[in-house]
Amino acid sequence: MMYRVIAIVGGALALAACSSSDFNLDGLKPAPSVDTVRFESEPPGAEAKTSNGQSCRTPCALALPTDAPLTVTFSLTGYQPESDTLEPFAQTGSMPTLRPNPVMVELTAAPPQPRSTRKPAARKPAAAKPAAAKPATPRPARSSAAPAAAPAAAPAPAPAAAAPWPAPPRQ
Repeated sequence: MMYRVIAIVGGALALAACSSSDFNLDGLKPAPSVDTVRFESEPPGAEAKTSNGQSCRTPCALALPTDAPLTVTFSLTGYQPESDTLEPFAQTGSMPTLRPNPVMVELTAAPPQPRSTRKPAARKPAAAKPAAAKPATPRPARSSAAPAAAPAAAPAPAPAAAAPWPAPPRQ
């Protein structure tokens, strides 16, 4: 009698587990096979980025799935980007691999960028400061003829404002 109760309870639990929406058989599927591919570039230090989103700096290696072809793009500042395709290769009785392995790329230097012929934007002129009004200094009149003899009773001229040149000697 005890065996019947255990069998009924076990069957009920199994039936309840099957009706659950969380029950998933995907965990029983085998994982996709992967192959470790080595990437190298000349010069080293290029970013190797695969079409499935994985990336690394050369020299490096990545574990990549072997179920479909992949594209790898190498890029480095100052050099033109290069691409290569990895193809799955399956031999009878062995796991599939990706070819070529290792992937070696020689990057070509990028041509220099042409300099822009555009003129730089004109600067706005700085606001001019208003100049302080300076009094005009009178300049003595000069004549090309020899000076005539001055009358003896002529009053002495009033001293003029300081000029930037030396005063003529007095006689």
